[in-house]
Amino acid sequence: MSAAPLLHRDSLPHGGTARSAGGSTGSALELRRLSAFYGDAQVLFDADLVVATGEVVALVGRNGAGKTSLLRAAMGLGARVHGAVLLDGRDVSALPPHARARLGLGYVPEDRRIFTDLSVAENLRLVARPVRGGFTEADLLALFPNLASMLDRPASAMSGGEQQMLAVARTLAANPRVVLLDEPSEGIAPIIVGGMKKAVLAMRERGVAVLVSEQNLAFVATIADRAVLIEQGHLVGEASRQDLLQPSAAVQRVLGV
Repeated sequence: MSAAPLLHRDSLPHGGTARSAGGSTGSALELRRLSAFYGDAQVLFDADLVVATGEVVALVGRNGAGKTSLLRAAMGLGARVHGAVLLDGRDVSALPPHARARLGLGYVPEDRRIFTDLSVAENLRLVARPVRGGFTEADLLALFPNLASMLDRPASAMSGGEQQMLAVARTLAANPRVVLLDEPSEGIAPIIVGGMKKAVLAMRERGVAVLVSEQNLAFVATIADRAVLIEQGHLVGEASRQDLLQPSAAVQRVLGV
């Protein structure tokens, strides 16, 4: 099965650039004409994207394509963001990041942003929000067993891979409805990448919508239901899981390979 063709942005229907598989209307996250700016420079252009409840969507593109800018704009980070962000159909565009987080939008940035002065346990418990059927601390330690042996360790004393596990576990401790993951496999050991895969699949099983930014095709092909392709700040097409396993021409183009 081949990827959806790379399209000029003007040929993509408004609100339909990246719809959930099967045209589902049960969207957990919807972006409408989302644009972002750094100073006077526009880095994201009228992005329309939907992620359904329990769906994992990969955002695929090379470095500098706008992946992080899209995730940050969805979270409400950045001085100039235009367009609409909907969580479970509710427009949260006017809300600051912390209010979006309280409504169920989780974000794991590429630089992790854990509390390095706190212990592993304190990082997890500070943000914990128990919900029926959600992730408990025991669930998170089962997903990331390495964390169980270092609960009293300062986060600053962890390796980069261990900090990445903690960043994901901390986000899940708040039991979000939607998780934005920025390059979760970058620069970490293969065994920890395996833990990231388990975590994403556990999110899907519990109905959490996941939008994951990645360049590691071998990783995203094992977790994503589909991919959205991004190039120079524009969403330019979609790809199936098979297109990621055996990179299609469209996937190779946006990755520059």
